[in-house]
Amino acid sequence: MKKILLLLFLYTTASFAQITWTEITSNYTLPAGIKVFSGERSSPILKIFYIDVDMNNPNLVIHPYISSTNRTINNFVPLVGAYAGINGGFFGGSSSFSAVVYPYEVKAQNVAAVTRNSQSYPVVRSFFGMKFDRTFDVEWIYHYGNNVSNIFRFDAPMPYTNNQQTPLPPPLQSSGNIYENLLVGIGGAPTLVKNGQENVTYNEEIMWGSGVGLDNGDPRTAVGYTANNHVIMIVADGRQAASQGVGLPELAQIMINLGCVEAMNLDGGGSTQMAVGNQLVNTPSESRPVPTILTVTHKDSLKLPAVPQFEKIIDTSDPEALIFGGDWFATANPGSWGGTPALLNAVGNGSSYVEFSPEIQKQAQYEVHAWWVADLNNRCSDTPFIIKHKNGVDTVRVNQKINGASWQLIGNYQFSADTSNKIIISDAGTTGTYVVADAIRLVSYDPATPVEEEKIRVPKEFILTQNYPNPFNPSTKISWQTPTRSWQTLKVYDILGKEIITLVDEEKSAGNYEVNFTAQGLSSGIYFYTLRSGNAIETKSMLLVK
Repeated sequence: MKKILLLLFLYTTASFAQITWTEITSNYTLPAGIKVFSGERSSPILKIFYIDVDMNNPNLVIHPYISSTNRTINNFVPLVGAYAGINGGFFGGSSSFSAVVYPYEVKAQNVAAVTRNSQSYPVVRSFFGMKFDRTFDVEWIYHYGNNVSNIFRFDAPMPYTNNQQTPLPPPLQSSGNIYENLLVGIGGAPTLVKNGQENVTYNEEIMWGSGVGLDNGDPRTAVGYTANNHVIMIVADGRQAASQGVGLPELAQIMINLGCVEAMNLDGGGSTQMAVGNQLVNTPSESRPVPTILTVTHKDSLKLPAVPQFEKIIDTSDPEALIFGGDWFATANPGSWGGTPALLNAVGNGSSYVEFSPEIQKQAQYEVHAWWVADLNNRCSDTPFIIKHKNGVDTVRVNQKINGASWQLIGNYQFSADTSNKIIISDAGTTGTYVVADAIRLVSYDPATPVEEEKIRVPKEFILTQNYPNPFNPSTKISWQTPTRSWQTLKVYDILGKEIITLVDEEKSAGNYEVNFTAQGLSSGIYFYTLRSGNAIETKSMLLVK
């Protein structure tokens, strides 16, 4: 018996090795960084195809798409303007049972539970994600809400066994970790490869009873990534005389042979399709219309904000800021930039001002932003910002009663590569009591400008401060600082733990922040606000008195 098993093992291993790959990229019109390969094997007979995406090409991204109308892949890919793609995760009708994540938005969630043996089984399932730094993960995830910040990853799926008769309780949020820096991704099941090793979590992800077989030959679709940051998208034809298909363990081994360190299975069977533009690459057994696809496309499809090539912040305490006039004093209000308070000066005749002199290395177009501490009662509503730039001098009058404790765009200007550029905050306002000078920020998106780190006082620790004022009615300010870039959420709860409002739910850079909370419609009493910044969590109480 041992001899027979050994022969079977040798035969299977040899079968994997006998796939002959041929590059067929020249059959299509594709940009640099995308290659297409066709594979064949005579026994067991197989036709298989994969797309190799070099993610070291900054112009390429992996992007899932979801539609309320099911489409075949060769119709779906050109509709979204992608170069190429494969079918996505599992679905029923036009509803996706697998996650689809766009930038900052969850379009669909992995199924939270499945029905087996007439019972509901909570389940943690696989997810293929691309992060903001253009690296990849295959993770086991669970959704604890509708936002990207509510996606938690787990070190392992739930420990189900084949045809287990008793469901396990849902996974505890405290047992997982927030999926940080996630940009886009797609769900599927099961995981095929982890840490460069075959790791088919078929039983754990409760694929039994789903109609998806473990090791029978079938059409299959999968995605994975390599150690040198290439993405492999693969489809294997099956249920045909010309191609038998593959089982999940065999598919895992094929992905490993192609260099994948992690890989995940997607929907297969009649859904298995690959297209370049409107051309089908494989020969699907059914060409079933699907609601989700995974594509390689141009980076602009993500519709992300432009990436600054130059960014510089000057605070009033920095050497590049000179203070003229002797009547400037520090504000007692919270919300100042950095570690020093904003400066106030009574409205005057222009003899008191703060002059910022940025050192510009490359002539280019620059955005000028400003930060101030607002106050509806005594701030100037027409504070002069005087911009001296390459093409002259502009004066922009700013209402400092509003929009405080955040960067506000003053304008776009062409700055020379010398020391003649100035941003001046003058006391020559005409309404209100005080003008404010705090910090200015220069940003350029011109690739000719050098990348420069923000010259700011980066906080050394995570701190959530007490709201001010407290007690309050009806508004109060909540401030915090974070030492690293992270996804941050700030929520308010009542004394029973019921969520009242989400004030913040986005990725933020290291820095100091402040938001306003207005308790309109709430009754007097104690409320709690909780800030989560990466893995750091802190909660404080506040008192509403009406």
